[in-house]
Amino acid sequence: MRTPLLPAALAVLSALTPTASGLTPADPAVPASAVAPALATAVPAGGGHPARSALARLLPRHHRQFLLFQVPCPPSGDYFTVTGGTGAVRVTGTSPAVILRGVDHYLKHTARVDIGWPGRSTSRLPAVLPAPRVAVREDASVAHRFALNDTDAGYSGPYRTWEDFERQIDLLALHGVNEVFVQTGAEAVYFDAFQEFGYSKAEIEAWIPGPAHQPWWLMQNMSAFAGPVNEELIDRRAALGRRIVDRLKELGMRAVLPGYFGTVPPGFSDRNPSARIVPQGTWVGFARPDWLDPRNDMFPRVAEAFYRHQEARFGSATMFKMDLLHEGGKAGDVPLSDAAGAVMRQLQTAHPGATWVLLGWQDNPSAATLSAVDKSRLLVVDGLSDRYDTGPSLDRDASWSGTPYAFGAISNFGGHTTIGANTGVWLDRFERARTKPGSMLQGIAYLPEGTGTNPAAFELFTELGWSRAPIDQRQWFAEYATQRYGGHDPHAAEAWELLRTGPYSTPAGRWSEPQDSLFTARPSLTATAAAAWSPRVMRYDAATVHRALAELLRVAPALRTSDAYRFDLVDVARQALANRSRTLLPEIKSAYDAGNLAEFRSRAQEWRDDMALLDRLLATDERFLLGPWLADARSWGSTDAERALLEYDARSILTTWGHRSGSEAGRLHDYANREWAGLVSGFYAPRWERYLDGLDAALVSGGAPAPIDWFLHDDAWNRRGDTYATTATGDPEVQAAAVLAALPPLPAAGPGTGASVAVDAR
Repeated sequence: MRTPLLPAALAVLSALTPTASGLTPADPAVPASAVAPALATAVPAGGGHPARSALARLLPRHHRQFLLFQVPCPPSGDYFTVTGGTGAVRVTGTSPAVILRGVDHYLKHTARVDIGWPGRSTSRLPAVLPAPRVAVREDASVAHRFALNDTDAGYSGPYRTWEDFERQIDLLALHGVNEVFVQTGAEAVYFDAFQEFGYSKAEIEAWIPGPAHQPWWLMQNMSAFAGPVNEELIDRRAALGRRIVDRLKELGMRAVLPGYFGTVPPGFSDRNPSARIVPQGTWVGFARPDWLDPRNDMFPRVAEAFYRHQEARFGSATMFKMDLLHEGGKAGDVPLSDAAGAVMRQLQTAHPGATWVLLGWQDNPSAATLSAVDKSRLLVVDGLSDRYDTGPSLDRDASWSGTPYAFGAISNFGGHTTIGANTGVWLDRFERARTKPGSMLQGIAYLPEGTGTNPAAFELFTELGWSRAPIDQRQWFAEYATQRYGGHDPHAAEAWELLRTGPYSTPAGRWSEPQDSLFTARPSLTATAAAAWSPRVMRYDAATVHRALAELLRVAPALRTSDAYRFDLVDVARQALANRSRTLLPEIKSAYDAGNLAEFRSRAQEWRDDMALLDRLLATDERFLLGPWLADARSWGSTDAERALLEYDARSILTTWGHRSGSEAGRLHDYANREWAGLVSGFYAPRWERYLDGLDAALVSGGAPAPIDWFLHDDAWNRRGDTYATTATGDPEVQAAAVLAALPPLPAAGPGTGASVAVDAR
């Protein structure tokens, strides 16, 4: 809740509420002791304090113009205040991270700039910061403001550096997040613990997958792929994970660590004869790791070793994320209630009072799981809050029997580069759940499978954690347009109004993300999606993105210099061209089916030209480059062989995903499709070129196209060692204008459909 505090109210607060008495606007010359509340601690102007250090990284030219104070957190929860004068902005918060949230509020609502994920407009800040227009206090609307999906460590960059994570943590704090799932280095705990149960280092190293695939191993879905790892890599990643955990704690945020629920390496009962193992079968083509029956006398011993080694590697924690039998695991003859009770007992034995975090996904958590444990020690982060319009996800109080939960959404699967989200559904359903009498809503959960894309979705979703009143979607996007580029512009405002009504207003029904691009689909004249589980149709009017691109290209030159504008221009142009793939492919098919060689060649050449243009556009922004993804992977290797293996891990997660069985029978190929420069020109375009050439030859000969083993073709690329650019080239405005010129013109009046396929109205 944003509450402007008038002078009279400030006087009352000063007299009655010690933790709020620092709200009185004051001259910068007044000493801090005169304006800070009695219980407040002034943050030194120099380095050392976590909030000050983060602010120096985020705003190197302006951080000294903020006077920071930390206050104790009251029973009502986190809050911040913003007041002060010109060049001396006072921010008070209940933790270093909450102080940063207060800074973000000031930047958005007074300075009118944005630090997004990704993209920023802080280059528009004046040399001397303006005074806050009014004194403001904002209270968190929920206690739990959770971030990161189990899959994030694989899809967002498994080979990131400390600097990458440091930037991510700063951004999460700035946007009010206070709980972060940390998987980096988790393999070290298994490596350490299972040496106590008869396994050699080499055996465990062979069981652990490459870093890009480890999230699914930690969820008990698969093992070993893109391995083995080695002890040096394990130790380096564990050290990085510890550094992440320590930084979160410094900022007053909570690191959520993986818990132990029974995963064991192959042959566990051979080495430990009293163990009772439940085989887990397969997961989309992969053999699943075995499950140690939690009722068995070996389970407490393994859990004790796991938590002991985890604390040695990562320090203490109070929240642990784990799910029993994720996506098709088999309980065998083990009652789930007994299993859940045993898992919780060992967690509480190792960490008394700890919270068990579960993912709300498919049928998880089961009623049997919830019935067996103390619900006050549970938090369900719901991945389906916005996806369906019927079923149990519409009433989580009923479906989870009064278990505390966080409203969550997965607006991005596999790290897709598509823009959009069900934001109208978010605003409506969150507000209804928040204000429902007796509601067990206690948090929000930002859960895209891959982060670092779709900045408007991130910005709006994290606002929910601080909103104690309904958010007006139209007004929010209008304000966002101004903040995003550091000033009001009618064309920017119109662009974001179009994007709001289009990709950012998709409905509930079957999906929580928009459609992906057909340029990234495995070649077929009947392709309707790139990933097997992506929407098959347009989920909004494609003309909204086309028109938004035209408006962005008309934004005033003074606002085009910001990093946020340049990112958005590339992203919207990319989306407009991706949407064109859905009308162009049916045109190619029609020409081929009619045997019209000339028309087929014309449309096929347009397809090739569009893909070449797409790659040139993407090459203008480093966040759309394949090169850094591969270079990061290789940088973790110590030998040529290890560098090649790590690069294979990083390439395959984007393309085939796994081995032939998982890729083909499991339908995982192209799940994480991305429109990135280098990936388009080096992987997707050659694939389509080969396919279209085959169709052309078939039309000429009158025969059938030659069959293509796509897995063999794609996996060959995974094993290549060719390099791709790691720095951006070209002018985004020039390339975005070229995209607009290449698109078929829209009707002069009326919204148009922009697509020959159905728009998903569910």
